[in-house]
Amino acid sequence: MERFRIIAFTHRTTDLKEIGRLHIADEDRAPRLGELRALSGIDELMYLSTCNRVEFVMSSERPLNDTHLRDFFSSLMPQWVDSELDWAIAHAQVYEGREALQHLFFVASSIDSLVVGEREIITQVREAYEQCRTLGLTGDALRLLIRATVETAKKVYTDTQIAQNPVSVVSLAHREMLATPVGPRPRVIMVGAGVTNRSMAEYLLKDGPMDITVYNRTLAKAEELASHLGAKASALRDFSAHQGGFDILITCTGAADPVISKETLQKLISQRPGPKVVVDLALPSDLGPGAAELPGITYIGLSELKEQARRNLEQRQREIERCKALIRDSIAEFEVQLRERDVELALREVPQLVHAIGQKALNEVFAKDLSTLDPHAREVLEKVVAYLEKKYIALPMKKAKEVMLHGHTLA
Repeated sequence: MERFRIIAFTHRTTDLKEIGRLHIADEDRAPRLGELRALSGIDELMYLSTCNRVEFVMSSERPLNDTHLRDFFSSLMPQWVDSELDWAIAHAQVYEGREALQHLFFVASSIDSLVVGEREIITQVREAYEQCRTLGLTGDALRLLIRATVETAKKVYTDTQIAQNPVSVVSLAHREMLATPVGPRPRVIMVGAGVTNRSMAEYLLKDGPMDITVYNRTLAKAEELASHLGAKASALRDFSAHQGGFDILITCTGAADPVISKETLQKLISQRPGPKVVVDLALPSDLGPGAAELPGITYIGLSELKEQARRNLEQRQREIERCKALIRDSIAEFEVQLRERDVELALREVPQLVHAIGQKALNEVFAKDLSTLDPHAREVLEKVVAYLEKKYIALPMKKAKEVMLHGHTLA
């Protein structure tokens, strides 16, 4: 257990922009991480990099004191000067032994995430391990650790409500939007091409075929988002002239004043029959006075979504204690697995040694006596020796495991 060590930079202690200083491009990871492992005396190494964390998970006998950390960061970033090395040492979160195990379980279970309950992290951990395994950076210790980590995270997501109910405004809006049936291949109008609508676009890409038009004040940004969606793009000044109506209208601009008047929305509604959904994620609202109350539309507004997101987040926070209890049980189970593995490694040569003794007895010590036996008798004797080897090995190894794992005596 003590061999596991983690150096972490996360949103909890480090500005997200600063965490990017530790990012290593995919094409550079093989030489950079390989050299880092060799120079830092690390047996096994895994590198995890996401939008809000960079972590180095390792198996090493060397404690992570300040001297080792300076050597580590000097090997990782040989171009860094002393002030940069001092920054890294000051901001690094260091975990060793059982604390390292608990931290990694917390990370994969999203308890340590920027948004508690987001499932993406378990995939990121698994992919980070697979990449480092492919690069030859990991071995048996990290294989067992990551397997236990992924299994624990799956238990957390299955047996608790930590990931239930969206907590981001965009995901909530998307779920509410889908609750109103609008028929196949709906016509969608997106007003705005900023961060929020780009996030919504990722959900829309998973919803099946849609006829989408993106409007934005800057046409180039509308075209960029439209290209990602396989959609059409137009300048916002042309919005009032839109033809063909809509089934879903999603709007989020940074405008200080409304960009969609009641009259314009009413005209668009009249151009196409059927239920309509209007998702307004702008602050202040993109809809003019009275537009949200027009008949025939389901209006999804920002204030209601933010309140629901707050309640959902509180519910997730209440689940954290259940998750921690489950993780404590998983840590105890993993400690047993590690001891079993250590016993297996310690005893794996015993069968070969016993077999070698038997072969020496047959072929050297008693070779002269056995030469008088006919072939059939010798064959029977060899079978007897093999049988005794098997039976005599099994019981001592079982007893040795009991002693090493549970403290039982051999009496």
